Amino acid sequence: MPPEVPHCRSPVTPQVRFSSLVSLKAQLDQPYQHKHCRGSKNMNFSRKKLIPFLVLILSIISVLRLLRIAITTSSSSPPFPASTALPPTALGDACSPLSTCSKFPSEKNVSANVTGLREKEYRLLSNLIWQKAPCNLLIFGIDPQYVSLSSINAGGTTIFLEDDHNKISTLKTNSNTTRVYQVDYQIPAKEAYKLLKHARENPDCAPSSKLQLSKCQLALKNLPQEVYELKWDVVVVDGPSGSTPDEPGRMAAIYTASMMARNGNITDVVVHDVDRMIEKWFSWEFLCDENLVSSKGRLWNFRITGQSNSTNFCPAKTITIE
Repeated sequence: MPPEVPHCRSPVTPQVRFSSLVSLKAQLDQPYQHKHCRGSKNMNFSRKKLIPFLVLILSIISVLRLLRIAITTSSSSPPFPASTALPPTALGDACSPLSTCSKFPSEKNVSANVTGLREKEYRLLSNLIWQKAPCNLLIFGIDPQYVSLSSINAGGTTIFLEDDHNKISTLKTNSNTTRVYQVDYQIPAKEAYKLLKHARENPDCAPSSKLQLSKCQLALKNLPQEVYELKWDVVVVDGPSGSTPDEPGRMAAIYTASMMARNGNITDVVVHDVDRMIEKWFSWEFLCDENLVSSKGRLWNFRITGQSNSTNFCPAKTITIE
């Protein structure tokens, strides 16, 4: 059997003639085979040139698709299901949850003096109210952002407790289920350390004590009677300001909120400005980190189950102070 003739031959390779038939056939086929070899090389060269262009085109398409998805999700992402209708506004001209009239502090320009809710914090809180509405909502402090929460809580009861008369005078409510009371906080923020030790050492501050009859220095006993009578679904602590050592701090508000929560069934207690030492300490002490269910920015959300017979707020963990 004659040997196979190479499919593609180099011009410098000597030709081997095995027989006249084979030589004749090889000579006849040689131009076509040589041309075929050059065509394969050209085709391979063209493919190598096309690969970078294909990669570039696919990359551009992928980037464009990602940009389209990002723009679509960020431009219209309401805090509530799109198929759910918003409740009617209960405060006349108050802002609805999806309106742009609420102004939020810039994420880049937040200073220690800015106490308003950031957008992500407001979304967490408004979603919580939306899920529970109609409910009993108690808010320590008042702010235009919080006023819009009462419109979300249409059909429920919303009570604001505020010590600043100027803020109260500028608030207008058109709902019989939304009420504002002026309260007097007498304990300055600089007393926080001493009050924390007092609460640990005094049995009157235990969760099993009656709030209105308590001798604990942290108990707020001068609140309106309905505040003590209602079972609260959500309690928000964002007042008093507590921004300087001599101004009233939020120690008593956090303690009182924790006592009210343990007197109910299941209560969400939301504390703002937890980046500050007092809010962080007293939240850990009386609301307990094991009850923390969600957080955004400077906002912590604790879920407390009623346990008025307990002798300790957080049996699992306490903060060591000296």
